[in-house]
Amino acid sequence: MTPTRIATENAPAAVGPYSQAVEAGGTVYISGQVPLVPATGQLVDGDIQAQAEQVLRNVGAILQAAGLGYGDVVKTTVLLADIADFAAVNEVYSRFFTGPVLPARAAFQVAALPLGAGVEIEAVAVRS
Repeated sequence: MTPTRIATENAPAAVGPYSQAVEAGGTVYISGQVPLVPATGQLVDGDIQAQAEQVLRNVGAILQAAGLGYGDVVKTTVLLADIADFAAVNEVYSRFFTGPVLPARAAFQVAALPLGAGVEIEAVAVRS
């Protein structure tokens, strides 16, 4: 099994020495996405819901580059700068993940996120 790098201009470029995503053995591992607008490289304007929406659009762009969709995601990890944003992020998250089998998930408050973001989400997707 040889890992394959997945990259798209429709999601933010990596802000460090990592790939947007890597596929190995039919599983796609998407690096944590923060709410950067791909066209500008800047954080999206707006509240935590606007940030969560941008993050999930970025995840979606990477999924699309891999030939997958939100329904192929089996696991996510949500990192929050403030756990008080949990419900607001859930509301946005529930608009992207709607299938009969929702991804397994963990959510944590962290001390800080890159670039001052309020939310970061990583995902794992599997080819059917």
